Amino acid sequence: MDSQFPTGLPFMKMHGAGNDFVIIDSRGRGAVTTPALARALGDRNRGVGFDQLAEIRDSETADFALDFWNSDGSRAGACGNATRCVSDYMMGQLGREAVHLVTPRGDLRAVRLADGRVSVNMGQPQRDWTELPLSHAVDTDHLPLPGDPVAVGMGNPHCVFFVPDAEAVDVAQDGRRIETDPLFPQRTNVEFASLTGPDRLRMRVWERGAGITLACGSGACATAVAAHLRGLTGRRVTLDLDGGVLEIDWREDGVWMAGPVARVFDGMLSPAFLDGLL
Repeated sequence: MDSQFPTGLPFMKMHGAGNDFVIIDSRGRGAVTTPALARALGDRNRGVGFDQLAEIRDSETADFALDFWNSDGSRAGACGNATRCVSDYMMGQLGREAVHLVTPRGDLRAVRLADGRVSVNMGQPQRDWTELPLSHAVDTDHLPLPGDPVAVGMGNPHCVFFVPDAEAVDVAQDGRRIETDPLFPQRTNVEFASLTGPDRLRMRVWERGAGITLACGSGACATAVAAHLRGLTGRRVTLDLDGGVLEIDWREDGVWMAGPVARVFDGMLSPAFLDGLL
């Protein structure tokens, strides 16, 4: 048994528009998540199950820091919906309506809106092929792949396809194939979006390291940016995802994303489950 947690390790389960997360608060003791723990926790049959795991850490320069993990044990560079969920939790902890946090994406700001939703500034999109990264120099507005997708970085790489009907796409087949295309040395998230009205998109997503998810915050941001670059929408876009609605506003100071958050339950990982994973 792991002696560090003789009575178990507490966690929370939260979701934002159906994008679900396990959240571990490691403030005051240092990070505990390992690839093995992330994989075991991410198993929806033998663990808890999640799209991403978010670990809260102490920060000397912000209110808190966040690390993200995928269910396959790999690191995630950004996770917008998890950022919104944890920010909501931390605003409650700190008694504030706004927080400053640090993620692998950089310094971010989040606020609680009057209607209870949480909005986070995900920073400016990355448009250069070296930032995303891609394997070689190409036009990121028109990638040399069938379907003419757009590449947008939001702290993690995204490949956005605009299609006549997002409902008709085989996301599992196409997403899995594109995720590992040689053009993406660190793999990529894959979004399929169709225009359904003025400044409104229907989006479905395949996330690297997680597969199909009900929503993806950074993917919604990337899709809204790509739609504006293609002349399909303005800079404020509403996206209908499998799990709910997200609103994106690409402003001068960054891409803001607003949506619902929910704290589902608190739990305790048993010492027996943790044995050998930390």
